[in-house]
Amino acid sequence: MAAHQPGAMPLSDDDYRRQLRRAVIASTIGTTIEWYDFFLYSIVTGLIFAKLYFPESDPLVGTLQAFLIYAVGFVARPVGAAIFGHYGDRIGRKATLIVTLLLMGLATFAVAFVPTYATIGIWGAVILTVLRFIQGVGVGGEWGGSVLMSMEWARTNSHRGFVASWPQFGVPAGLFIANLVVLAMSEMSGSAFLTWGWRVPFVLSIVLVAIGLYIRLNILETPIFAKLLAEQKIEKTPMLEVIRRQPKDIFLSAFVRMAEQAPFYIFTAFVFTYGVRTLGATRDLLLTAVLAASVLEFFTIPLFGHISDLIGRRRMYMIGAALAGVFGFVYFAMVDTRAPVWIFFAIVLSLVPHSMMYGPQAALIAESFTGRLRYSGASLGYQLASLIAGGPAPLIATALFAYYHSGYAIAGYIFVCALFSLAAAWRMGDYTNKDISREYDEPMEKHGHARPAH
Repeated sequence: MAAHQPGAMPLSDDDYRRQLRRAVIASTIGTTIEWYDFFLYSIVTGLIFAKLYFPESDPLVGTLQAFLIYAVGFVARPVGAAIFGHYGDRIGRKATLIVTLLLMGLATFAVAFVPTYATIGIWGAVILTVLRFIQGVGVGGEWGGSVLMSMEWARTNSHRGFVASWPQFGVPAGLFIANLVVLAMSEMSGSAFLTWGWRVPFVLSIVLVAIGLYIRLNILETPIFAKLLAEQKIEKTPMLEVIRRQPKDIFLSAFVRMAEQAPFYIFTAFVFTYGVRTLGATRDLLLTAVLAASVLEFFTIPLFGHISDLIGRRRMYMIGAALAGVFGFVYFAMVDTRAPVWIFFAIVLSLVPHSMMYGPQAALIAESFTGRLRYSGASLGYQLASLIAGGPAPLIATALFAYYHSGYAIAGYIFVCALFSLAAAWRMGDYTNKDISREYDEPMEKHGHARPAH
């Protein structure tokens, strides 16, 4: 199977394999950098932003205010999906991914220099909100392009789940690096970390951006987009077209993520507030546990992506969603013992159900959309979940605990999210090992097969 770039000679098999490796590496490293930036903000939000930017608020109110800024990044993600989904389907995956990396990286770098409440009052929080919004726009456009850059270079139809899982690998990798850097900085005395130590990880992000930019500039466009370009099948308004043609797939893609995304941000962001203030756990214990959980996901995300190639995306995903719904109760039973060893293992195990969904998720969602609308549809469906799951999750968890004074109320919320995901997954089409290089809405008789049934 040889790829073709417009105006260029078809690639040999060796060149194709080389480009596949480059595409996977570029996507994985790029998403690692982007998620490092995003998670760095979430970790610092739970640890110190309430103290620095809302010092006159009650501790609970200050935490809610800090998480409101955190949630702004999630509100911005569908905006980024709409903007960059359009350009990803119009001008290509590669060019769009370069812009998203720069946008995210520069906004994160700028966070390091935002003055605190003590210096400029409420304006510090306002500036943080603007930068968080820009971060969210960058992440909103990043995911779809990274997944397509890998998946559309896959050499056969039988390995797309595994290939597409590698950009997902960027999540635990980014989480690991962000927690590691914050952990290193937190070894300072309390006042030094609070004064300037927390800013260092944000400054370091600019180095990672330079590395990611170099790698992304040296990859070719995907064969599927090159084919669309050569055959002049580029849509003028892909975002509007995918909303018109595939609205059901967009909404199912959003709701299928509820069991994956909401618990993830409770287990990796809200846990810092809950662990320190309610359980009396040390900051270093929580950071170390999240580090260990992210290392485990280095292996489990590609593993479950691979398993989805064998047993089907939808089946693998539904197993993970069901487990996530049950595990919330197990998680709070473990952490509420207040024993460091149980807290540690609860946090480490919390990301296993996440991996069972996140590994096959990229292919499950991206395969649902026809090629010329794939960047727009996959990005919008994936990022809309931020409005109903990821963004509100820490806020809902904080509010539930404030009202019920029990972690089991939060577990109940996770269970409800799992029910939504199971219902959505049941309604999604399963494209495991099917051809995605053709347009799904082309006549059946032309290709001899129809779009998989829902």
